[in-house]
Amino acid sequence: MKTAIHPEYRYVIFNDLASGEKILTRTTANSEKTAEWEDGNTYPVIDVEISAASHPFYTGKQRIMDTAGRVERFNARFKGFGGKK
Repeated sequence: MKTAIHPEYRYVIFNDLASGEKILTRTTANSEKTAEWEDGNTYPVIDVEISAASHPFYTGKQRIMDTAGRVERFNARFKGFGGKK
């Protein structure tokens, strides 16, 4: 392996903005924002919009869409389209 061409691999706190859960892991990403972790050390913090802690696929909490309103609008829009001749 060539030396001095790879990014630094360091500990970073990922902060899930949706659920508030924080995860300490290693990555090459960096951030100017820092926070103190449970072990007393200070690490860079990367805010993420969604993670496994808040994603509907992993939590099982799906958002219900207004499908009835969409179907009614579609039917009203194309009511006379493709009629019998």
